[in-house]
Amino acid sequence: MESFVILKLYTGLKPLFLLFAAAWLYLLFTEKNKTRRLLFVTAPILIIALFLFPLSRKYFVALLDGTIYYRVLWTIPYGVIVVYAACRLFEKHRRIGLLVMTALIVLCGSLVYKSPYISKAENAYHIPETAVKICELIGPEEDGDFVKVVVPEELVYFIRQYDARIRMPYGRDMIESQWGYYHEVHQIMENADGIELEKLLEVLRPQYCRYIVLSPAKKVIGDPEKLGLICLAEIDGYRIYSDPVTEKALAELEEAYY
Repeated sequence: MESFVILKLYTGLKPLFLLFAAAWLYLLFTEKNKTRRLLFVTAPILIIALFLFPLSRKYFVALLDGTIYYRVLWTIPYGVIVVYAACRLFEKHRRIGLLVMTALIVLCGSLVYKSPYISKAENAYHIPETAVKICELIGPEEDGDFVKVVVPEELVYFIRQYDARIRMPYGRDMIESQWGYYHEVHQIMENADGIELEKLLEVLRPQYCRYIVLSPAKKVIGDPEKLGLICLAEIDGYRIYSDPVTEKALAELEEAYY
């Protein structure tokens, strides 16, 4: 029953799923090509059958993780099956097919650009311009080098996308609350009472983190200058600091290595 509930939540059992079911039935009776029939007809029903089979779930949970069991359904090419079936159905009557498909899109679909989760891109990288400016400021000059920086949660998603040479103590694994991971640096950075700079430096310096980006929305406990930090710039309210102590330690480490 758990597997059935997951299937119901995944598909919604709504018009798009019914459209997939209709396309699958059409291909079941009309598709003659063995390879395509295996991919579009046989494989989906086998995947669903295995997905609902209790032992499949039991072994999957034992080997991997029960919270990602729904991803088994990702292996079914729903969209490809529907589109292929539609093309086969209307290949001899293209005008009728175009009208029917247009009607289905209008009735069943929605304009994705009206979604609250979509916003106009600020640049060619499709990430906030603030993140681009910060990366340009702290990014390494040489191709083989890398730097480490700690940033507020809202910037974590974008820093690595822009430049993989800029590393962070933690990634999105810490931000997604359902995973329940813990990281000391993240705990200090996102403390509701404010960021304790002295405590933050104690855990960052052993990790050779050269830069600290502080959010304008967060209270800062401690004076950055008195703690030895140097303010490089303020970008859209975010203050970027470098840590001379870490830079010196990195220089000594590099000198000893070479």
